[in-house]
Amino acid sequence: MKKIEKFLNCFQKLFYYDVYHKNTYFLKKKIYRYLKKYVSVKKFPLEKILSDLFLDLKAFYENDPAAYDFFEIIFTYQGMFAILTYRIGHALYLLNVKYLPRMLSSYAHFRTSIDIHPACNIDAGFFIDHGTGVVIGETTSIGKNVKIYQGVTLGAKSLTKGHALKGQKRHPTIGNNVTIYANSSILGGDTIIGDNVIIGANCLILESVPNNYQISLDEIKLKKKNKAG
Repeated sequence: MKKIEKFLNCFQKLFYYDVYHKNTYFLKKKIYRYLKKYVSVKKFPLEKILSDLFLDLKAFYENDPAAYDFFEIIFTYQGMFAILTYRIGHALYLLNVKYLPRMLSSYAHFRTSIDIHPACNIDAGFFIDHGTGVVIGETTSIGKNVKIYQGVTLGAKSLTKGHALKGQKRHPTIGNNVTIYANSSILGGDTIIGDNVIIGANCLILESVPNNYQISLDEIKLKKKNKAG
């Protein structure tokens, strides 16, 4: 795990240098030196990863009024670290690298309490706020500019057939510009959340939602407390 930690810290620094247009030559050499044990570096889509990460970074900055600057987000935000690790792991997964993608996601889970399977598909502009307890399953697909909050699960329904379902679509599809608030669960491979949907906190979604809908539990009504005596 120490080598993975060093590699990811180096990648964070590379991303920071790239954002601020500093010389990235030596950092890229370090990244390629590590990766060449697993994959042809010519096939590794480093520039695409950095480009997508920049759109993720902008989403963090634009959506979080507490964010001070890009430096703070890159080096201190758990959600940003989890996404950075996912994008590296996903690229390696698509290149059929064994074990390392899951080792990366396991390290990110250990460090951030955010569990993103490297096989899932997440488009750019992805924002995870707070992040603790977020779970994104293997066959999940997420569109552009999606925001999710702590405790969200994008998972499968009860899998009585277990390993026999390997390779099948078991997790939901999330459209573009979707917001999913805290502790909501969206389950099932047939569940499709349309574009521009807002899902409120603590919802359980087991069926598809059309474009431009808002889903929420009934609001809690406040009742004035009677004075004692």
